[in-house]
Amino acid sequence: MDTFSTVFASARVLGAEEILCSLLMSFVLCFVLAYVYRVTFQGFSYSRSFVHTLILGGVIVSMLIMAIGNNLARGLGILGTLAIVRFRTPVRDTRDMVFLFACLGVGIACGAATYNVAVVGTLTIAAVALLLHWSPFASRREYEGMLRFLLPAETTMEEDVKNVLRQYCSAFSLIAVREAAQGDLIEYSYHIRLLDPSYQRDLVDKLHEIDDVVDASLLMHRITVEL
Repeated sequence: MDTFSTVFASARVLGAEEILCSLLMSFVLCFVLAYVYRVTFQGFSYSRSFVHTLILGGVIVSMLIMAIGNNLARGLGILGTLAIVRFRTPVRDTRDMVFLFACLGVGIACGAATYNVAVVGTLTIAAVALLLHWSPFASRREYEGMLRFLLPAETTMEEDVKNVLRQYCSAFSLIAVREAAQGDLIEYSYHIRLLDPSYQRDLVDKLHEIDDVVDASLLMHRITVEL
C-alpha cells in the first residue's frame, strides 16, 4: 500500500521561482549547444528551424519533467499522449540527431533540478564538438581535387603524366576521358588526393613541363566518394 501511494502520489508542487529557474537554465544551456552546432555546421542544408528546435525542445522537455515529478501515473499519461504525435520529419545527418538528443538531455537534467549535471554536461559536449570541428581527426578528404588536362590523340606521354601524379599524389583515379577539338585532343579528368596542400601549384607546373600536356588545371573540392 505504501509503495502504491508513493508511485501514484501527487508530484511535489514546485514554486514559481524554481520552475522559472529550471526553464531559464534549460534555455541558456540549449542556446549554448545550438550556437556550437551553428558554428560547427558543415553540411549543405542549414536549417534555422532546426536550431530553434534544439532550444525549444530542451525547454519543453524540462517542463515535462517538472510536470511528471516522481509520479508514475503522470509519466505514463504523458508517454501515451506523446505516442499519439507522429514526428515524420527525417533527420538526415546523424550529427544533427546527436545535438538534438543532447539538448533533450539538458532539458531532462534541468527539469530534474540537477543543474550541476546539466552545466558540466553542456560545457563538455560543447568543448568536444569544437575540438572535433577544429582538429583534422577523421578527415580524409582535405587535399582532394579534380585534375583536368588535354593530350593529343596520338601521344606516348600518358606514362609520364602518371609518374608526375605518383610524385605528388597519395592516390589518383581516372574518372573520365572525352574527345576535344574535333578529336585532335583528348581530355583526361582525374580525381586525386595530394600528399600535401602546398603541392597544388607544383603539380600543375610539373604537368606543363611535359611537351604534349595542354591546359592542365586543378580544382580542389570536397567529394562524397573515397578513393
